[in-house]
Amino acid sequence: MTFKRLSPLGAVSGRVRILAAAAGMMTAVALAAPSAIAAPAPAPKASTAQLAEASSAILDADVAGTAWYTDKASGKIVVTVDSTVSDAEIATIKESVGDTALTVKHTPGKFNKLIAGGEAITTSGSRCSLGFNVRSGSTYYALTAGHCTNIGSSWNIGTRAGTSFPTNDYGIIRHSNAANADGRVYLYNGSYQDITSAANPSVGQSVRRSGSTTGVHSGTVTGLNATVNYGSGQIVYGMIQTNVCAEPGDSGGSLFAGSTALGLTSGGSGNCSSGGTTFFQPVVEALNAYGVSVF
Repeated sequence: MTFKRLSPLGAVSGRVRILAAAAGMMTAVALAAPSAIAAPAPAPKASTAQLAEASSAILDADVAGTAWYTDKASGKIVVTVDSTVSDAEIATIKESVGDTALTVKHTPGKFNKLIAGGEAITTSGSRCSLGFNVRSGSTYYALTAGHCTNIGSSWNIGTRAGTSFPTNDYGIIRHSNAANADGRVYLYNGSYQDITSAANPSVGQSVRRSGSTTGVHSGTVTGLNATVNYGSGQIVYGMIQTNVCAEPGDSGGSLFAGSTALGLTSGGSGNCSSGGTTFFQPVVEALNAYGVSVF
């Protein structure tokens, strides 16, 4: 083999070829890199009809300890499951909705209607919490949870005038003494919050809850129009979902923001030591159902 000394031109040409080859490799890398890290195209959002169909499918699956609402902004169904729901049941829920986007969240404890034996507003040895005092003309009433008013017609504050549970969770008691009807919410620190209006909340809104077991606790609204399956056919619709804690006996208690009434405590999981998820009956629906107003 004969080695040849490269002429200056040959040397330059070689360097050009090497540089060109290197540049080609850099170009190849530059062109390849974006495709290697590019995010996949986002999946199309589910339509309103698809979300409604998925919600109905979860209802038909009938898994106790589940609650769900439609997040139209993300195009997903958000399902919250308590600690009694098994992996197999979660798989059943996922299978029931098919390709519809689903987010599953876990919360500790068991979803229960919050009620206990004791004091506050009482009937038949059971205790609940008064939500809001309301009136129609010169007649005064108290709003509370329907699963409370279902228990008995005679209460320590008056007589049941209406009840709706399940599907809804509201009830109304006519005060036997109108002088006992205070239009404020007790804050369990010796002071009160005036309530002058009622409204539906928004997701992310800061709220407070007052109840006869645990007093006042605060948190935020995490979902709207939630369906909650308490088991044994006890399903409620259109609930406000929050991360505010509550415990048995707080049922029926008031959810509010400043001077605005928002909801009545329905049920949930957890406690006020470790936290939990609590659902509320929107108060506007109850006010409209009974033709009463806050004052």
